[in-house]
Amino acid sequence: MHWKSARNRSLMVWLRRSGDSTSRSWRRKKQLKNAKGQAAEIIAQAQKRATEIVDEAKDDARTEAERIKLGANAEIEQEVNRAREHLRKEVVVLAITGAEKVLKREVDAKAHAATLEEMAAQL
Repeated sequence: MHWKSARNRSLMVWLRRSGDSTSRSWRRKKQLKNAKGQAAEIIAQAQKRATEIVDEAKDDARTEAERIKLGANAEIEQEVNRAREHLRKEVVVLAITGAEKVLKREVDAKAHAATLEEMAAQL
């Protein structure tokens, strides 16, 4: 009976140990599964945030491009107006020079300033 009780005890110990390892193994698998789920969730959130950052950067770039474009268009318009004004003044000078040659006399620009301004406005 001695060998049976010793055998029974070792069998009981083995069963307890194998039950504990099975239980531990199951808990580890569950923890691993939970960890993988959390990792997947973190990755999904990171990818979502990365997409949001890219979209925000694109929107900012579009806004900045539009601002630059508007500024450039305003500058071009100002430059065109300056060029027109410059051409008007040159045309007035040429017209006066031509009139001087035709009339064979000198025109006093100070005396005819109103006429010159009127001619510039008509051009």
